Amino acid sequence: MKKILHIISSPRGEASLSIKLGNAIIGKIKTEYPGSTVKESNLVNQQFPHLEEAHLTSFFTPAESRTPANIAAVRHSEEAIQEIKDADIIVIGAPLYNFSIHSALKAWIDHIVRSGITFKYDENGPEGLLKGKKVYIALSSGGIYSDGPMKSLDFVEPYLKHILSFIGLTDITTFRVEGSAIPGLQDTALEKGISSIHLN
Repeated sequence: MKKILHIISSPRGEASLSIKLGNAIIGKIKTEYPGSTVKESNLVNQQFPHLEEAHLTSFFTPAESRTPANIAAVRHSEEAIQEIKDADIIVIGAPLYNFSIHSALKAWIDHIVRSGITFKYDENGPEGLLKGKKVYIALSSGGIYSDGPMKSLDFVEPYLKHILSFIGLTDITTFRVEGSAIPGLQDTALEKGISSIHLN
């Protein structure tokens, strides 16, 4: 039995291929680990705020010294980090938008990457503090970015792998639905993506 956190960053709702792929990954996990539970975090609906001075000030204010305004400013961050801590497996839906991630996902990342909380620096450099968890990225794109001439323009997978590893989430596997805008590929893109899911 596993605790699964499903991070959704697509605004397309039921039409979203990254959500469908994420749900398929979760289905495989639940088959592998009967009784597993799923907590869904829809970043588009939650509307994580872009970082402002109030957030940064609150992040670096000791908990016992925070004002009510500080506490309100840090709420999104605290809740998001706790969700990650509570999870055994994290599934992150990441549609490729303009060669990168949706701004809702970037805002979430900015709230979970916190010095002294999810990473720290010592004499050996940075160390991620969120360890021992499995991450699956459900990446969707209209073109083909896993290989070929467009590969170097995929800033989703490299960025997510880097920033998540930075906070200790180093066990990362990516599955893709790609070519959904390309005639001749679009009709089978989702099916092909789902058939690629192998957990081990």
